[in-house]
Amino acid sequence: MGLSVTHLLVVLAIVIVVFGTKRLRNIGSDLGGAIKGFRTAMKEGEEDKPAEDKSETIEGEVTSKKDDKD
Repeated sequence: MGLSVTHLLVVLAIVIVVFGTKRLRNIGSDLGGAIKGFRTAMKEGEEDKPAEDKSETIEGEVTSKKDDKD
């Protein structure tokens, strides 16, 4: 009971008649620009994370332990 191809074409034709092709093109480019800006902001946000959030394991062996008893 889904939408068939003919139903989708009828809906597309109605949308084109109501909005016009020029306005639909502008809406599409605006939406694409917004998505591109969002992705850029997300990438910049990942690069700006503080170093303390990154979990890195330092491999090595403790050879001596100093007691700080004053």
